[in-house]
Amino acid sequence: MSGTTTAAVRPSRGATGPGANRWVVLVVLCVSLLLVALDATVLHVAVPAVTEDLRPSAVELLWIVDIYPLVCASLLILFGTLGDRVGRRRVLLLGYALFGVASAVAALAHNGETLILARALLGVGGAMIMPATLSILRQVFPDRRERALAIGIWSAVAAVGAAVGPLLGGFLLEHFWWGSVFLVNIPLMLVSLPIGRMLLPESRGERDGPWDVVGALMAAGGLFGVVLGVKRLGGGEDVTGPLTLVPLLVGVALVVLFVRRQSHRAHPLVDLSMFRRPAFSTSVGCIVLAMLALVGLELIAAQYLQLVLGLSPLQTGLRLLPLTVAAMAAGLAGARVLRGLGPRRMVCAGFVLTAVAVLTLTAMGGHDNTPLLLTGFVLLGFGLETTLFGAYESMLSEAPADRAGGAAAIGETSYQLGAGIGIALLGSVMNAAYAPALDSVPGVPASASAAAGRSLGEAYDVAARLGGPAGAALRDAARASFVHGLHVTLLVSAGLLLLGALMALRLPRVMNCAPEAAGAPEPAAASPVPLAKSELPAPRTAGKPTVSA
Repeated sequence: MSGTTTAAVRPSRGATGPGANRWVVLVVLCVSLLLVALDATVLHVAVPAVTEDLRPSAVELLWIVDIYPLVCASLLILFGTLGDRVGRRRVLLLGYALFGVASAVAALAHNGETLILARALLGVGGAMIMPATLSILRQVFPDRRERALAIGIWSAVAAVGAAVGPLLGGFLLEHFWWGSVFLVNIPLMLVSLPIGRMLLPESRGERDGPWDVVGALMAAGGLFGVVLGVKRLGGGEDVTGPLTLVPLLVGVALVVLFVRRQSHRAHPLVDLSMFRRPAFSTSVGCIVLAMLALVGLELIAAQYLQLVLGLSPLQTGLRLLPLTVAAMAAGLAGARVLRGLGPRRMVCAGFVLTAVAVLTLTAMGGHDNTPLLLTGFVLLGFGLETTLFGAYESMLSEAPADRAGGAAAIGETSYQLGAGIGIALLGSVMNAAYAPALDSVPGVPASASAAAGRSLGEAYDVAARLGGPAGAALRDAARASFVHGLHVTLLVSAGLLLLGALMALRLPRVMNCAPEAAGAPEPAAASPVPLAKSELPAPRTAGKPTVSA
């Protein structure tokens, strides 16, 4: 098996040669990713201020928070494959412009509907930016050793963005109004647009045949339905409810039809033959499993810190900060670890280390244990980032260079789907383990027990209304039941992580660093996938691809 492809290099305006230019390009790409990662979390702390100012309904508030990741996840494949056809830099720069305009609209929104529209446009811009950063990185760093280091830096920046978002939002809210969390994007985009145009190389894949616009819309609609249904399940909605079941069924049907359509087209939008390469399909599966096991767990851990231990939001963020720092360290060390261990052992070790961290956290109880939490979160951050780094690097290196945009979009979509499914699955496990113990608390009416069984926060509210010995008993029972549910969820998560370690055994044993030279024969062990004919774009005078339905 090989992570290399045959590439005939053709010069183009903006192409990067050997030397420092490609590292400057990496800086520009990391700034792009930082903005998208920040915007995914910066609004969380501003929700109370938005609610007080705009007075949105409960449904509007839900869409204000959820529409950005929902639209972004739905359009990743569409814009990732479009970038392969019309130019990855072109799509990235358009994403910059749209992100800046949408940020201005969001900052100046005077009602919930306008803010929802602006957040949706931010999701469109994010979907343009995210796969383009990885696919341009794939083209700018043809040497796998350097590319591994670049991906490590890229992933460390993603970890920083996710952690800094709430902190930056909190700082801005202390000094300005809630719209400032969006305005901060505009000067960065005004700088990124001209710098990106000057420094980023243009690249595209093969442009034989028309771009499958119907297939792109099917993929977008299908992913929108699946992600929406999964998010509603993660929010505790009934699986049989029409607003949950209908989007899920329609989304799954569209995804199945999309896969069938792509398998019968001479020039598919997504080259499904990539999944016949064990390294590619296994890497995608590892990304899904890693996120499935961890994202829902992180949300539950945040509830544990605030509701069981009684920490403030700021204290909770500080307790989770070691996880982010460890993830950054793992990303920066990832290239060296990958060269030393190889993809198989690196991803396996990452899964096992994360499972050990999760099992360590099962010792958490109703009282604060700072050394235990610090140890568990550091191991968790380092293990998770090691797993994701090895999986992303193997997936991107295994994909043909002319399909880099599509491959990056598949990886990002897998990340989003794994996160959504993880929230729904582990949230369901948590609820199933938490609720039964509250059915028979002495002195608590059945209606109060049912309400308390929905969440720990609601149990506290019910206990406060009851007061007296019954309220105190309900509060104690809810805390103990939540800790029990957390332990069960941790064990399920550890099982999923060990399953991921077994899956990773299909990855290559060693890191193949053969140069991507023109005319290099594909090794005999490689799967029978058509080889990329070029890694850099055709001359800029080449015509645009035709669009077909």
